[in-house]
Amino acid sequence: MVVLSAEQTKFGSVETLQDARKCADLFRQHTGKIDGIVIALPNFGDERNAPNAIRFSGLDVPVLVQAFPDDAGKMLMGLRRDSFCGKISATNNLWQYGIKFTLTSQHTAAPDSASFRADLRSFAATCRIVRGLSGTRVGVIGARPAAFNTVRFSEKLLEHSGITVEPLDLSEVFGRIQRLADDAPETKTKLEAIQSYVDTQGIPKDSLLKMAKFGVVVDGWMSGNDLAGTSVQCWTAMQEYFGVMPCTLMSLMSNDLLPSACETDMAGMIGMYVLQLASNAPSAIVDWNNNYGSDPDKAVVFHCSNLPKHFLENARMDFNEIIATGVGKDKSFGTVVGKVKPGAITYCRISTDDLHGRMRSYVGEGEVTSDPLKSFGGYGVVRIPDLQHLLHYVCNNGYEHHVCVNYGNHAGAIAHALRTYKGWEVYQHEDAKHC
Repeated sequence: MVVLSAEQTKFGSVETLQDARKCADLFRQHTGKIDGIVIALPNFGDERNAPNAIRFSGLDVPVLVQAFPDDAGKMLMGLRRDSFCGKISATNNLWQYGIKFTLTSQHTAAPDSASFRADLRSFAATCRIVRGLSGTRVGVIGARPAAFNTVRFSEKLLEHSGITVEPLDLSEVFGRIQRLADDAPETKTKLEAIQSYVDTQGIPKDSLLKMAKFGVVVDGWMSGNDLAGTSVQCWTAMQEYFGVMPCTLMSLMSNDLLPSACETDMAGMIGMYVLQLASNAPSAIVDWNNNYGSDPDKAVVFHCSNLPKHFLENARMDFNEIIATGVGKDKSFGTVVGKVKPGAITYCRISTDDLHGRMRSYVGEGEVTSDPLKSFGGYGVVRIPDLQHLLHYVCNNGYEHHVCVNYGNHAGAIAHALRTYKGWEVYQHEDAKHC
């Protein structure tokens, strides 16, 4: 925590212009360590110098504004705080200064209250998202599958938002693999990592070796280029010219907090990354795939699959039943399959809107249910309140059929981070009744 001491200013507070300059100097000394700023208002106080301190510091990070509550029995002179009123004045100054800020869920909140602790957790998630999307680098391996216009994206819009895309052609991957010895130490280490990650019983040794070599090449490329995540051309060139699915390696990376999206869905991978930043836990990318019986608020989510084992009951390796129909079973090993575990989820989709020159997204919360389902790949049943309204929104606004999911409730922090601090267009599904 970076805060003025009682020796530097009165009680370590910021009340005067001189205090603001001292605070700004302190912030500048710790610029790389500060992800967010909390303005605590114990009373009405000076409304200008907290904003002055932020302006003088040059920091551009999220700001949370908290005001202490008053006691209704202490309204006489010398006892009242008036932070209720002071918060409005403070935020008015932040607004005038052009400093973006976050509010607590209650207008006033005691520092030791449960609501403020929840506000801090949400604010920390917002800070992680904003910092994580600033200057991040991601990689795309291979070209978009020709049949999938839906995963087109704009590198320029991502770059304008602080996200750099590094490409790698599949031919380069295969060439580097060719130069990698079967008994190289890194190959053996990766093979062991794969076999300890999921059950590989029944998978040909040659297929496992190819996966290990693919993993070594991708790991080296990611490390050398400082990449936070990837999207991969997972079909069908990989199977036709190399002979395996890359799904297990993608699953393993996502499980290790290096999100990897299939079908070169780079915007989808950014959605995975945002959810991961909010939760500090792995994300998955799935299809909005099927209805579930006649329940309008339930749907089947599915991929064939590269889901992290974090999401799956009894994860195991198998072959891709869809791709095998075209290239054969022997070239289609490497998927990670299983049923998705029940639990509360947040879902998110990010998209580059080239037609209007903007980044956009939708986000909401729901749950994975324990409803019975028999399928191949990675699969589960989700329940989303007012799902039909959400699906209408997705279709009417030209969103992709991929959506990213993460366990926990993070929609508010994500929507606020992307809308307020990144300036993206955001639809939060829970806001539907207010739209």
